[in-house]
Amino acid sequence: MTHFAPPGPLGFGGAPLGNMFEVVDEATAEAALTAAWDSDVRYFDTAPHYGSGLSEHRFGNILRRYPREAFVLSTKVGRLLRPDASRPDNGPFVEGLPFRVKSDYSYDATMRSVDDSLQRLGLAQIDIAFVHDLAADHLGDAWEEQFEIARTGAFRALTDLREQGVIKGWGLGVNLTEPCIRTMEQADPDVFLLAGRYSLLNQPALDRMFPMCAERGVHVVVGGPYNSGLLAGGRTFEYAEAPPEMIAKRDRIADICEAHGADIRAAALQFCAAHPVVAAIIPGAKRREKVEENARLMAATVDPAVWQELKSAGLIPADAPTPA
Repeated sequence: MTHFAPPGPLGFGGAPLGNMFEVVDEATAEAALTAAWDSDVRYFDTAPHYGSGLSEHRFGNILRRYPREAFVLSTKVGRLLRPDASRPDNGPFVEGLPFRVKSDYSYDATMRSVDDSLQRLGLAQIDIAFVHDLAADHLGDAWEEQFEIARTGAFRALTDLREQGVIKGWGLGVNLTEPCIRTMEQADPDVFLLAGRYSLLNQPALDRMFPMCAERGVHVVVGGPYNSGLLAGGRTFEYAEAPPEMIAKRDRIADICEAHGADIRAAALQFCAAHPVVAAIIPGAKRREKVEENARLMAATVDPAVWQELKSAGLIPADAPTPA
């Protein structure tokens, strides 16, 4: 069975436009989204969590200009927003909208979350709903208890919505592979948004998750193809100061790319997109220039010798799919 998948290879991830780490003004957000459209991006992902509704508002304001059937839109469930004039902290987002965020993976909360998102977006349909952060990195030891709530709540609600034609597909939006594996064992998801677990630096998704996805016709959207900046010339890995061994690995990869006239950023994006289960990648970008740069990098030529040498050096797995 083949499930619904967003168009790729390049999509647009909405966390930066929720004021992730820093304030993004309206003009900058609009320019980034219109640059994505002008670069032929037709898949857009957002979430209530991103700026306590701010990212969804911004997406809707711009995407309403375009024919609804011309793009695919995903958002997330698992957090409800409640009005709160004190604007409580919702890190890593700053100066979000005046709402308090409350985690809730139940059936009723999921139905409400979808309705609320449609209102914030000002659109009549979302295509994909991801259950957000249903994993140990967000929930700690409570994740298995919360997973069970989601299994009988959010999963059932989203399956009902899919059967009713309200959405076209659902899955998880997480940073760890284990919840995705468990979801495939216990439910019928269409697509996962997996951040930071499949990149030039880090491929734990190859062990069990991607083979299961291939077997079941489940697709993957790869988030964090730059590993939160390390592969794009930064010093952060998984949103923290990069450990020395990861910096050293990045430098070895960069040296091989440079020796063959390739940009490590182009290699990072194209490597993620090359796996057959990957439908799209969504590198973070908050400014027009970065959006346009990602589109250029996605189309840039990477010498096939790069992949051969990275495999020979043991820097990527010998059996990892690479661009043709």
